[in-house]
Amino acid sequence: MLWLAIVLFLALAIAMLRGGRLVNLGDIELRAWWLLFIAFGLQAATGFLSEDAETLGLVLVLTSFVLLMVLVTLNRAKPGMWIAGLGVLMNFTVIALNGGMPVLAGAAEVASAFTVTDPDLSGSFKHVLLDESSRLTFFADVIPLRLAGIGEVISIGDIFLAVGLGAFLEYELRRPRRYFKRGARAQPGSANRPN
Repeated sequence: MLWLAIVLFLALAIAMLRGGRLVNLGDIELRAWWLLFIAFGLQAATGFLSEDAETLGLVLVLTSFVLLMVLVTLNRAKPGMWIAGLGVLMNFTVIALNGGMPVLAGAAEVASAFTVTDPDLSGSFKHVLLDESSRLTFFADVIPLRLAGIGEVISIGDIFLAVGLGAFLEYELRRPRRYFKRGARAQPGSANRPN
């Protein structure tokens, strides 16, 4: 998602302007960080399913969101994580209630600069077309966005997720650098050595 990349780039730029350091990226510690890769892997796996595997596709998508919520919960003490977690929870809830994230056709039309009247959601296990039976439409993909000629429709949950991740990244880049890794054993200096 281009807009998410832009938000994270802006967070990085703001952190640098406020005295942050890129070397701090190597010091970021997330508990159970590997859940992130499993979650994205599950969503990517839906691209290999046949169209008649709707139930399995939806289960994979929802499972990926559960893993993301576990990751956020384990790291909730870090700045921005509770905001990101709220966004993940919003998206999970609306997807679970509707069998997919409802997408507003009018928003897709605006995002595509009026070249698309109905979004093509065939083969997508994560999205469904928003209609009168859709629930919690306030949390659905209803916000049109067009950046660098690329149109997207996002949800309020996506905005919370981006703001939370941006706040987390900005904080991590600005915090004082740790010169000794956790668990490293210090070696005695020359003052402690016998003559």
